[in-house]
Amino acid sequence: MSPTETAIPQKEFDRIAAMIHSDASPVGIDAKTTHVIIIHKLESIERRLTELEAR
Repeated sequence: MSPTETAIPQKEFDRIAAMIHSDASPVGIDAKTTHVIIIHKLESIERRLTELEAR
C-alpha cells in the first residue's frame, strides 16, 4: 500500500516506516513496536473521544 492510497503524507509515512522497520524480521517490521504504536494511538483517540463526550 502506498502513502497515496492511505492519504498519509510521504514524510509521515517514511517516518513511521523507519520506526517499525526491522531487518531481523522475516516480514520487515518489528511487530512489538508496531503494536505499541497502534495501541498508543488508539488510547490517545479514546481519551480525546471521552473528553468530547463529556462536553
